[in-house]
Parts: sequence; structure tokens; C-alpha cells
Amino acid sequence: MRPRRSDVAVVVACGLALALCPVAVHAHLIETGLGPVYDGITHFALTPEDLIPALALALLAGLRGKDHARRVIFALPVAWLLGGIAGTLAGGPALAVPAWLPLLALGGLVAADLRLSPAVTTVIAIVLGVFLGYANGTAMAQAGPGLRGVLGIAGTVFVVTTLAAACVAAWQAGWMRIAWRVAGSWIGASGLLLLGWSLR
Repeated sequence: MRPRRSDVAVVVACGLALALCPVAVHAHLIETGLGPVYDGITHFALTPEDLIPALALALLAGLRGKDHARRVIFALPVAWLLGGIAGTLAGGPALAVPAWLPLLALGGLVAADLRLSPAVTTVIAIVLGVFLGYANGTAMAQAGPGLRGVLGIAGTVFVVTTLAAACVAAWQAGWMRIAWRVAGSWIGASGLLLLGWSLR
């Protein structure tokens, strides 16, 4: 059955009306309407520049064993929280950390399966947490959720890194260790791709 001309005209008119009435859009979701803590949780979950490095660090810690994993699951959220508080209180622009750097560095470390000391893994977690936390803190201060949004982010970082590091530490037999390293290589490749785009 062919559509009538009047039906087609109505559809085209509605499409043009929608196209001519744009609304404001934002690259990152900050306000969900559920409250500032949930705004922070959603912001972290929907920001790959934050989520993927946290997962990569959890992969690295889990591959190195339970001692590394325990240190990271506490050091990363605390550093993220302190960096977020500093960013919220500073109110200035975020530090310009290129998005490719943590992906390339952490993905490369996971893929290489280097034997790091627990102290080195902890320092990596602290540095990552402070820099990304500071950027999140400035975003939360500008958007409105403030310190409560930072608390939501830090809590989510703790949950995500704990679950991911526990899975990796528990499942390392045989081919699973290779699978975790392959995931790290994909993260590193994503960082390399972002580096290429930034040099374009």
C-alpha cells in the first residue's frame, strides 16, 4: 500500500519543524535530575576518558596479584577524591592531560605484563587518580553538582576497580591471562589511535 501524498507532506513538515527547533546539547552528561551524587556516578560511567583508564589500572593490578589489587582499589579512589576536591575548590580550568596518554601507558603495561613492585603500581594509581579527579572536580564545580558529584565519582571508581581487579586476580589460569593482556593491548591501541587523531 502506497502512502498518500498528504501523509508524506505531514511527515516532511514534522521533520522540518524538528530540525528547525534545535535544543542545547552537551558533550558529557552532568545533570541527570536524580541528585548530585547520581550526577557524578553517571558522569563517570559515560565518560570513556575516565572509565577506561580506571579499568586498565584494575587489569594491571589484577594481573600482578592480590597485593597490587588491594593497594589500587584503595589508592585510586582516595586519590581521585582528593584531586576532585582540589579541582572543585580551585574552580580554575582543568589540567590538560591528553586523553591518549593514560590509555596508551596503562594499556601498554597490561599488554607487556611487566613485573612491577606494589609501590610502583600504587604510585601509578595515585598519579592517575589525582589528575583525572582534578579534571572531574572542575567539571563538577562548573556544572553544579560540586563536592557531592565528586563523592559519587569516587564511590563509583572504588566499585568499578574493585570488581574488575577481583575478576582479573581470580581468573588468570591458562588462556584467561592472555585474554586480559589482549584487552590491555586494545586499550593501548585506542590510545595510539587517539594520539594519531591529536597529531592530525
